[in-house]
Amino acid sequence: MDVVAYVIGAACIDTLDRSCVDVCPVDCISADEGDRMLFIDPKVCIDCAACVEPCPVEAIAFEPDLRPEWKEFTRINRMHFEDPAAARELVESWVSRQ
Repeated sequence: MDVVAYVIGAACIDTLDRSCVDVCPVDCISADEGDRMLFIDPKVCIDCAACVEPCPVEAIAFEPDLRPEWKEFTRINRMHFEDPAAARELVESWVSRQ
């Protein structure tokens, strides 16, 4: 299983600001058509943290520093690159609980 160093959390939902994408040196941040948020691919991310500062909604965090209420986004970010439909369902489930 890939280690997830940086995670995009709930603040990105329905924001999809691409400031983080613009600064990523390895293009590890993406979203597919129909996604409500961006995701970091743990297989591509080089843990440089370039994406953290430009995020206007503070949605990106080092995994150990992730807000407790966002812990499941570690799994969601990873899952997006294995099963995007399942990741979308988890995002929808998270939104419906809020």
